[in-house]
Amino acid sequence: MTAVLTFDDLTLGYDRHPAVHHLDGVVEKGDLLAVIGPNGAGKSTLLKGVMGQLRPLSGAINRHGLKRQDIAYMPQQAGLDLSFPLTVFDMVAMGLWCSIGGLGAVDADSRNRVGEALERVGLEGFGDRIIGTLSRGQFQRALFARLLLQDSNVILLDEPFTAIDQKTEDDLSSIVAAWRGEGRTVISVLHDIDQVRRLFPKTLLLARDPIAWGATTDVVCKDNLRAAHALSEAWDDDAADCAPPGVAA
Repeated sequence: MTAVLTFDDLTLGYDRHPAVHHLDGVVEKGDLLAVIGPNGAGKSTLLKGVMGQLRPLSGAINRHGLKRQDIAYMPQQAGLDLSFPLTVFDMVAMGLWCSIGGLGAVDADSRNRVGEALERVGLEGFGDRIIGTLSRGQFQRALFARLLLQDSNVILLDEPFTAIDQKTEDDLSSIVAAWRGEGRTVISVLHDIDQVRRLFPKTLLLARDPIAWGATTDVVCKDNLRAAHALSEAWDDDAADCAPPGVAA
């Protein structure tokens, strides 16, 4: 297999406070890798590190020739501003920037591509809607449409299925499965263990320190989940009870 990302004793954090500690491992081409762990475990921080938004405090990330524009990144909805009067079409068309440039004209071919992406995610006819009028599930569909247009070989998803309806989850899960069939690499932060088991063959379990990384069937077990929860509590004595679903605190 071909490595697309290698973590070498990687530590990431903010203001010298580490959020991911001493991570070693390799993400291979075509991997579907779930990143799981308690709240504050460093999951989102790891994605930001891969994107280059955070420099390592120590260690390194080897992207094996990948440039930042070669990696598609979908952040959590909670961190996005929906008050800006942007249409669904314009937001989705941002996925074309790597191919047409920030000031490039959206020609007829590009408009067709945006329309096809909207149709694929179930938003045909929504192009003129303002993003702030969309439901959470509809907005998530629009974010996936933008990812489709980016056409990247490495895709980072931060909580892509949180607080959306079951139909939307099923539709977007099918897109993730299709990416795997196309040989793309997907790394996704998830909280739902059932989704992890169903969709992602590999899993990284973090609690700032790595607990386990490998086949999901091996990583997602009660002993590992309890160890992650215990380590998370050790980092913060006042942390709320955040044991993973199905695991006793």
